[in-house]
Amino acid sequence: MGQRVDLWSDIIRSEEEDGDGFRDVPQVEVYQRRKKLEKPSAAENLAWSVKGVRTSFINGPKRDSWTRSLSTRGRESIAVGAFVNNQPQKKPVRRKKPAIPKGKGVKAPDLQKEKEYFHEVDAFELVEESPSPKTKNASTWINGEQVVPEVPHLATRLEKWLISKKLNRPCGPSSTLSKILETSNSTTRLEPILDDDALDAFALGTPESASNSSIFRLIQSGGDSLDAGDVPLTKIKTEEIDFEDESVRKIKTEEIDLEDELKRLSLTSDLASSHLDYEKPFLDLLSACGQMRPSNFMEVFSKFCEPEGIVKIGEGTYGEAFRAGPSVCKIVPIDGDFTVNGEIQKRADELLEEVILSWTLNQLREHETEAQNLCPTFIRTQDIKVCQGPYDPILVKAWEEWDAKNGSENDHPDFPEKQCYVMFVLEHGGKDLEGFVLLNFDEARSLLVQVTAGLAVAEAAFEFEHRDLHWGNILLSRNNSTTLPFIVEGKQVFIKTFGVQISIIDFTLSRINTGEKILFLDLTADPYLFKGPKGDKQSETYRKMKAVTKDSWEGHFARTNVLWLIYLVDLLLTKKSFERSSKDERELRSLKKRMEKYKSAKEALSDPFFSDMLMDQVS
Repeated sequence: MGQRVDLWSDIIRSEEEDGDGFRDVPQVEVYQRRKKLEKPSAAENLAWSVKGVRTSFINGPKRDSWTRSLSTRGRESIAVGAFVNNQPQKKPVRRKKPAIPKGKGVKAPDLQKEKEYFHEVDAFELVEESPSPKTKNASTWINGEQVVPEVPHLATRLEKWLISKKLNRPCGPSSTLSKILETSNSTTRLEPILDDDALDAFALGTPESASNSSIFRLIQSGGDSLDAGDVPLTKIKTEEIDFEDESVRKIKTEEIDLEDELKRLSLTSDLASSHLDYEKPFLDLLSACGQMRPSNFMEVFSKFCEPEGIVKIGEGTYGEAFRAGPSVCKIVPIDGDFTVNGEIQKRADELLEEVILSWTLNQLREHETEAQNLCPTFIRTQDIKVCQGPYDPILVKAWEEWDAKNGSENDHPDFPEKQCYVMFVLEHGGKDLEGFVLLNFDEARSLLVQVTAGLAVAEAAFEFEHRDLHWGNILLSRNNSTTLPFIVEGKQVFIKTFGVQISIIDFTLSRINTGEKILFLDLTADPYLFKGPKGDKQSETYRKMKAVTKDSWEGHFARTNVLWLIYLVDLLLTKKSFERSSKDERELRSLKKRMEKYKSAKEALSDPFFSDMLMDQVS
């Protein structure tokens, strides 16, 4: 017999030459630093095929998102995998293995070295990147190590949120914590926070992949870097590192007081919990008033006067009016489940429209150089707030003093803790027409022309209708002015005042087109409004409005403004006493008759009754 031939050695050698066997691992520089984990147990050993093709773990250790991205075939690093040709390749032709001679045993190949190699690969975990020695931007590294945020030992979500705020990196979805903390400042935009994975991803990213050219690292208050065994922090300093320069430069250091942030978190957490009890209309109302939560009465009143100076000056079906220094505060209870003054309380969505309407009418007082419509007729709204709680004792005392003097028609203000209100803080416009004493016919004419001109301006600007302009919603005051400027559709006029200035208030029933939406109150939901006594001028006016609108309260019917002008003329003829002649009365009756044909306040303003009250310029 000749020399014994090892057939399997020849087969393996031939397969290596044809590319079907094991090849050397490509000599590519791998820019990954791996952290060694615990060796797998015997139960986690790999199964290997006789051809040397490695299979996956059986009940192997669970890997995080970083290691799952690695290939399961060969476990190439990310750097090596980037150069792999993933296009379909033509499968090489395999050489047929020769038959094994009978009676001759063949020794299995020794694959121990391959097994050890793959065991070693699987025993390591990708934890961070290290720079290539050939990296050009070597200034982004310090002694071969990237400067990354050093997360403190107790890396709570709050601390990570604080880090993210300093980084100002809007990555990852907003978490509940972020939403709660952000709600403490209504003037700023909500920003998402860095969650656990996002923060770790930032720590592992390279400066080239980061959106900013600088990063932060946490340091102790004393200035030393944090170690894993540090005690819990009460303050954190951050350093911003700039990598654009050739040398690392320290830009700024800020100190964050975690105790203050935790206190703020506690307060805003309570606030977020309380918001769960509010419905969307109430939250929209808070937003329109620039609030995160309801205030209490004294928080608002204290901005305008001392508490002892609060005095009740009037009342209405839906609320009370108090004087606070130079301002008047109208308080309207809302959303309660019991009646107030015999009426169902207004809802938050109803008051929301009145809030928006009040701010819109304020625009008519703004003196812009190119204003097309301008008038001082509508009361200036200084502030609007949502309040909650019972009446303060000071308010109750003021209410009772007014009741003792004037005899209130409203219920005593006994409200529960959860009662909510809308408080309108208005400019003091004087006394209402019911209580104001007109001295002469000129003052009566001034009243009529100012109301007519104001309604004409609001019609032109916003298709406005007041729809409730009774004598309690017109305020009068005396001053030294002789004229007031008005602009109607670009035309400026000056109106004689004879020392009297009027202000229109209470827009609860009003209708307006803001340009974005039409705000109105559907009066079909209040049928009792139209069932007042026959012959009563105010009740008759409501019924005339109903006939004009045909219960389509969303539409624009400027005629309703004229109906209230006719109502005012009737009041001057029947219920107001002032110095006047029979000629003056005839003029008022003639005006009332002519107004029956007008369709808008703008048309009424052109009536001869007002001709000598309007001037193109101040004389």
